[in-house]
Parts: sequence; C-alpha cells; structure tokens
Amino acid sequence: MTAVTVSRQDRTEHQQRRRRRIFSYVAMGIFAVVFLFPLVFMFVSSLKPDGQILSDVRSLRAFLPVGDISLDNYVGVFDRVPVARFMFNSVLVTTLIVGLGLVVNSMCGFALSRLEWKGRGVVLAVIIATLIVPFETIAIPMVYWVSKLPTLVFEGAVPKYDFGWLNTYQVQIIPFIANAFSIFLFTQYFSTIPKSLDEAARIDGAGWFTIYRKIVVPLAGPAFATVAILTFLPAWNSYLWPLMVVQEESLRPVMVGMQYFFQLNTAWGEVMAYTSLITLPVLIVFLSFQRAFVSSVAASGVKG
Repeated sequence: MTAVTVSRQDRTEHQQRRRRRIFSYVAMGIFAVVFLFPLVFMFVSSLKPDGQILSDVRSLRAFLPVGDISLDNYVGVFDRVPVARFMFNSVLVTTLIVGLGLVVNSMCGFALSRLEWKGRGVVLAVIIATLIVPFETIAIPMVYWVSKLPTLVFEGAVPKYDFGWLNTYQVQIIPFIANAFSIFLFTQYFSTIPKSLDEAARIDGAGWFTIYRKIVVPLAGPAFATVAILTFLPAWNSYLWPLMVVQEESLRPVMVGMQYFFQLNTAWGEVMAYTSLITLPVLIVFLSFQRAFVSSVAASGVKG
C-alpha cells in the first residue's frame, strides 16, 4: 500500500513538473514572438516599396513578405550613403573602445579592490557618483575641451602640433574608454577573489602587474565578458556625440548615417533597409556569443 502511494506521488510530481515546463516554454515562446515583432517588421518592410509599407501597416501583411518584394531598397541605400565607410568607422571605434576600455577599467578596478592605499574609498565613491550625471549635461563642455586639445598632424613627412580633436577618430574613442560602471563592476568582482593569492604571489617575488595579469585576469572571465557586451552596445549605437564632433562624412559612424534618410521626403523602405544592415552585426555578435552573454551576466550578478 505504501509503495503504491509513493508511486502515485512520484507520478503526480512528474506531471506537475511537466506542466510547469510546458507552461514556461509557452510563456517564453510568447515573449519571444512579442519581442521579435519589431525586427520582423523591419526586415520585411525593407523588401517593400514605401506605398506598400504604409498600406500593409494596419494588417498582419506588415509582418509577411508578400506583395511587391525586391532588394531595390538596399540598392538605394548604397546609392544614397557610403554604407561600407560608415560600417568600417563604427567597427573601428567600437573595437577600440571595448578593447582599451577592458584594459583601463580592469586596471582601475584592480587598484581599487586589491591595493591598500589611503582614500581609495573616496575615489570609488566619486566614480560611482558620476553615474547619476546625464551625458547630455556634460556634452557641450566636452565639445569645448576637445576642441582645445593638442593633436599631432603631418604636413608631408614633417610632424607638427595643432589644436582641436574635432573631426578625428580619437574624439570618438578616448572620452569613452574609462567608464564608471565598468570600473565599479570590476572592483566588485575582483573583491571576491581571495587576497591570499596576492600574498602568495608577493612572497614568490611577483609584482602587482604580474598579479593582475597572471592571477586576477584569468579568474575574472565573466566580468570581462559582461563589461565587453555592455560596452559594445552603447558604443555601436552612439549618435549624439558623433553628430556634435564629426562633420566629415568619411569619419561618421553608422548611426549618424540615419539622418541622410530623413531629408526632404522620407524613404521608409530605405530607412528599414539601412536599419536592417546596421542591426545585422549586432544580431550576429549576440547569437555568436549568446551562451557567453547569458553565463557572464548570471555569474557577474552572483559575484557582485
């Protein structure tokens, strides 16, 4: 009798787990469809002429590749703007911001979490306090200061100093290498690594940079992955700052190229085609590193 009761309980628990699993899959499927609707609409609309986009927008046809389907909008995009140049600029700027940011911010986090020096708590508090300052409030002063900074230029083979970083790559990269949130995240993560490892390395004669490079960095993979992902997205989507400091078309990133399509009559098909082109690299990066993204965010959340 007892065995029968246990068997029934096991069967009931199994059925309950199965129902919960089915419910979770259905819920995730519904959320996925809802969040995918804008992307589907964007990609499908990029294949339609403007008139059909406006006529289909009130029905489900807006999400279906039906009607007059062609690649004319993509051809029009390449005729209107230098897409390849804009894409190269964004890839270059984003890669340097992410790469240099990982080095600089992790070293700052290492100094704040592992080294003993007077006033580090005050410094960390000031760094965290900068997070409440909106970028828009400091954008104009930053434009003034970068216009006064010296830069090295060449006249033929002769180098000389000039003033002003406007219309350069460095004005799009250097102001965004150091990031308060990245420093805070590295500081919190590095604090969870046992300091006994530092003491053992110091006894063996290792310097602080050796400890950072050979001990702390290999143990902080999730933190580096999280910071890289969280730095990549705003760097790729940067619009306001490049619009203010870059006037030469050959130096503009992809987001600034959006304004080319809203002059005079808006070509909505070309807008959708252009946004599809600049969204595709982000989707490829996310899908390629989806597992690293999920695991790094989860691990960093637990460690922090």
